[in-house]
Amino acid sequence: MNTLVDNDEVNESGVQVLDRAVGLLNAIALAGSLSLSELVAATGLPRPTAHRLAVALETHGLTRRDDDGCFRLGGRLVGWGAAASKAWPLIEFAQPVLDRLRDRTGESTQLFVADGNRRLCVASADRVSGLRDTVPLGSSLPINRGSGGTVLRAFAGAKGRVCDEARKRGWAESVGEREVGVASVSAPVFGQSSVLLAAISVSGPVGRLGSNPGKRLGKVVVDAARELELVFQQ
Repeated sequence: MNTLVDNDEVNESGVQVLDRAVGLLNAIALAGSLSLSELVAATGLPRPTAHRLAVALETHGLTRRDDDGCFRLGGRLVGWGAAASKAWPLIEFAQPVLDRLRDRTGESTQLFVADGNRRLCVASADRVSGLRDTVPLGSSLPINRGSGGTVLRAFAGAKGRVCDEARKRGWAESVGEREVGVASVSAPVFGQSSVLLAAISVSGPVGRLGSNPGKRLGKVVVDAARELELVFQQ
């Protein structure tokens, strides 16, 4: 359970070289490292095209090659990631809250923000042992699947039964919606003037969370959301 964005879900801008470069970077991010042959298989690009793009990205520090000649993400992305995180000051306060929520529930926790028609994981705390649902930092997931997406849509005013129920309860749950065998519970995090900032989530295997995870975890997730709001607004 370790997904950033599947390559067939990468949005297309209509600028072919940019779309291909983003798809290539995403393939490397998913795998950690890829040989040229593996990169071709992962992206579906012709071998000369994949090689040309990977080398061009290497020139800009966006990819690098390890001792085995495999392509990895480049160090320049670290700096860009740090700069991007400043756009969401909530992140600075989220990690301790996510850590405590993980410890209370025994499950992995995440913070999601809306990003167009997707949701972006901007902070997370993984379960320390056993079977876990890992959502890597920077993961881009569909906003129309999973409890985190439901919360971001519902408390932004989206219509529909599921969103209405989430607003009424103050949290949302999902079972097998984003990924088979995974359940989650999420609650909204608000800023000043009740502006929706993010969704805080707990996720794990259905075998542990059950078919109605909100019954057990709804209150504790909402409590974590209120805790984050308090420390952020102090």
